[in-house]
Amino acid sequence: MDRNVQFVQQAQVERTMKALAKNRIPSVYVPNRQEAVKAVESLLAPGDVISCGGSVTLAESGVRDLMKSGAYEFLDREELPPEEVYRRTFSADVFLTSANAITEEGELYNVDGNGNRVAALIFGPKRVIVVAGVNKIVPNLQAAISRVKCLAAPANGVRLETHTPCSRLGRCSGWEGGMTAGCASERRMCCQYVVTGYQRTDRIRVVLVGEDLGY
Repeated sequence: MDRNVQFVQQAQVERTMKALAKNRIPSVYVPNRQEAVKAVESLLAPGDVISCGGSVTLAESGVRDLMKSGAYEFLDREELPPEEVYRRTFSADVFLTSANAITEEGELYNVDGNGNRVAALIFGPKRVIVVAGVNKIVPNLQAAISRVKCLAAPANGVRLETHTPCSRLGRCSGWEGGMTAGCASERRMCCQYVVTGYQRTDRIRVVLVGEDLGY
């Protein structure tokens, strides 16, 4: 990476981590996906009951492989009925997820279809680990909204073959509208919108990775 770009990125990470700390959301920075796996492992205990939302980041980083290693009781919706996993997740020891965006103002921004991922982020599991590449960092909430409408949602639409307008157009049909503006498709992915601006409890930990991961 160009040294000047690296400087800018590091400054962005430092601003974000400082803002997260102000909002009582502890975070750590690791330079690559290998270190991300180690960081997550340090936050887990052998035998923990763990679960996760659908996440390209967890797969690309190697964290999902760690979850499937046998060291934990993994509630895997690819192996168990999804509805059973969704409900059992609320009593899990740890829920792992990524974020659709993390703002330099210290906010976590997440958009969900079924709502199971954002629900577990907000309440239920004893601990939550958010793993996110530096590509998820944006200046503010408006930029987070735009990121989902013009990148994350269309890319996931293509991946999941939703055939929603965003998967065909490359951006949300309501991209110029407000946070909840969007299509009327039965398979719309953007239904639940959650901004985590402050943490009163001590559940959520963020692992920021110095690589581009996920959408």
